[in-house]
Amino acid sequence: MNRRELDAAGITGPALRACYARCRQLNAQHGRTYFLATRLLPVERRCAVHALYGFARWADDIVDDLDRRQPPGERDRLLCLLESDLAHALRTGGGVEPVVRAVSDTAERYAIDHALFADFLASMRSDLSVTDYPTYADLRAYMHGSAAVIGLQMLPVLGTVVPRAEAAPHAAALGVAFQLTNFLRDVGEDLDRGRVYLPADLLAAHGVQRPLLEWSRRTGRHDPRIRAAFADAEAMIRGVYREAEPGIAMLDPHVRPCIRTAFVLYRGILDAIAADGHRVLHRRAVVPRRRRAVTAAGGLVRILGARMRTTSPVATPGAVAGAKGTVR
Repeated sequence: MNRRELDAAGITGPALRACYARCRQLNAQHGRTYFLATRLLPVERRCAVHALYGFARWADDIVDDLDRRQPPGERDRLLCLLESDLAHALRTGGGVEPVVRAVSDTAERYAIDHALFADFLASMRSDLSVTDYPTYADLRAYMHGSAAVIGLQMLPVLGTVVPRAEAAPHAAALGVAFQLTNFLRDVGEDLDRGRVYLPADLLAAHGVQRPLLEWSRRTGRHDPRIRAAFADAEAMIRGVYREAEPGIAMLDPHVRPCIRTAFVLYRGILDAIAADGHRVLHRRAVVPRRRRAVTAAGGLVRILGARMRTTSPVATPGAVAGAKGTVR
């Protein structure tokens, strides 16, 4: 438990503090890149980000459930329980699961639109039956709930220097860019789960279908058609990062170093994938530890610069303090 973060956020009740601590633990354990960037946020806003991540991770783990190998019916039941728990918590406070108690408290503090959580859970439920996406448009429709809403949930926590509606499309695009990066990096692991999150038409343009991916994954052998398809996917994802980047300058100056760091680190995963010859079916590409450290250090320098230039957040009224409105 990080007492400094909890104290700064004004979270006082022991039970609620324990719920936020659980979310922080999930973030630190499963979202290394995301967690590193979160450390650059103003201390009073970190708990909210941990809560959003923790809830999203909890739901995602129910859907994937690689360890217990539960049937879809049982996973659907658990997801329904989580959905019901969240709906009750958003109406009345409380909640059974620690991640639900924390995220509902965050939603109240920052006025986060409850519909964003419903959209997220709808995409999670689709993972129980949908195993591929024929076109990029189909994939983007899924990612509205699985990724874009995470960026939109974050906006009230981060704060903006422009009307929130102006920053929203860029925040949504950043969530999509992060998830697409995960999809390409984790394509082998997702294939083991029976899913392909890269658009079928993009793969087919290079002569790649699921059986070829499964053969390559199973045998460890490479195929130039797969590498070409993954290189095309990488280029597509870089285009989404270009959609997202203008939004960073629209954020509160105090949070820009954090988001810039996350942006650089996640986009760096694409660099690592390319440097490894797009061999993601057989091994996970990672950003070298030294590069991660250098990027984080640069974020700290930018934070110090922002604090020297201003003494208080330049956020849209109500966008940060006292207002309430996710990763693979």
